[in-house]
Amino acid sequence: MAQQLIGPFKQLITMDKLPVKGALKDKQLDIIENAGILIEHNQIKQVGSFNELLKTASKFNIQIEEIDCKLIALPGIIDAHTHICWAGSRSNDYALRLAGKTYLEIAGAGGGIWSTVLSTRAASKDELAKITLAHANRMLHDGITTIEVKSGYGLTVIDELKMLEAIHQANQNTEADLIPTCLAAHMCPRDYQGTNTEYLSVMAEQLLPIIIEKGLSDRADIFIEDTAFTPEEAFHYLETARQMDFKLAIHGDQFSTGGSNIAIKTGALSVDHLEAAGDEEIRMLAENDIIPVVLPGSSIGLGEAFAPARKILDTGASLAIASDWNPGSAPMGDLLIQAAILGIYEKLSIAEILAGITFRAAAALDIRDRGILKSGQLADIIAFEMDDYRDIFHNQGKIKPAKIWKKGTIVL
Repeated sequence: MAQQLIGPFKQLITMDKLPVKGALKDKQLDIIENAGILIEHNQIKQVGSFNELLKTASKFNIQIEEIDCKLIALPGIIDAHTHICWAGSRSNDYALRLAGKTYLEIAGAGGGIWSTVLSTRAASKDELAKITLAHANRMLHDGITTIEVKSGYGLTVIDELKMLEAIHQANQNTEADLIPTCLAAHMCPRDYQGTNTEYLSVMAEQLLPIIIEKGLSDRADIFIEDTAFTPEEAFHYLETARQMDFKLAIHGDQFSTGGSNIAIKTGALSVDHLEAAGDEEIRMLAENDIIPVVLPGSSIGLGEAFAPARKILDTGASLAIASDWNPGSAPMGDLLIQAAILGIYEKLSIAEILAGITFRAAAALDIRDRGILKSGQLADIIAFEMDDYRDIFHNQGKIKPAKIWKKGTIVL
């Protein structure tokens, strides 16, 4: 299909002309009433008045997809941090948390990430691809058109490659875009006979070159925490990955600090979690171009405080919001609901919530062709059947998109 015109939308929220960093007010949103979107191939050619675009469409015999209900259009949502490739269950961890055990206590007793590692190692590549595909398609129907997906439940060269190949296989079979990230540095596996540093050296020397050779990912992540790796251990691994041209992300400042500092030293794209971030970490993030990614699903799943999103924005940093969907600490996997709840507790404006799941999330992934409805961007569009865009979050994310277009093709 060469060109098509979609509309009229009651409101179209473009997310255009907004800064990547700092606080936002709802009055800054670019809202077009009675709007249309002109699409050429996979991209947006023009947004504007539907009636004006209709004149152009009629003149050049452009196909028209006329909408017969009240719809509010937004850019496709981007989830910049997930772990949706896994096998097994962590319901036992959940029951232990309800009984009063902490995340770190459960992990120390052999639960947590290690439990999922054992199940994931036992699964075949095809089984993991099928699970990942099911998760991705559920997210797509919630309006998530781009999904970052981490490995990290294999923790051997063979099993990490299996996970990344499963993610690649799932990506071939879903309309959503899956962005793979190597998280081989999730923790040092309990069955590894060596030190943390030696394990990271094996991953850097034996795994990362194969990932590059096979084109399985160009992103590397590491968990900096008491149950995983120290800032010093992480620094050397990240520097090696950076020299191989991997883009860097960091699980940091979840229960203790140190991750933000390493993110700045290594030039990481993002530091994700930040529940433990204090004034000094937030100041450093505001003074640099790293995207803070907060994960309300993890806070909800663990019964812990949210990351200080309001303070992060008011200090002048950016803010992306992601689901952290994983089998243990964040099993809900519903980004809209999580973002709405975070907004209530952290007093975020709707503009800040929307920015956090669209163009600011794209910046966390270093993707510049989506997250905004404007000329030249991918035609990733979601539409809600309601009278006002504010109703999406007033209903706390419970209302899902009525229509979804991925690269100009309707998928829901």
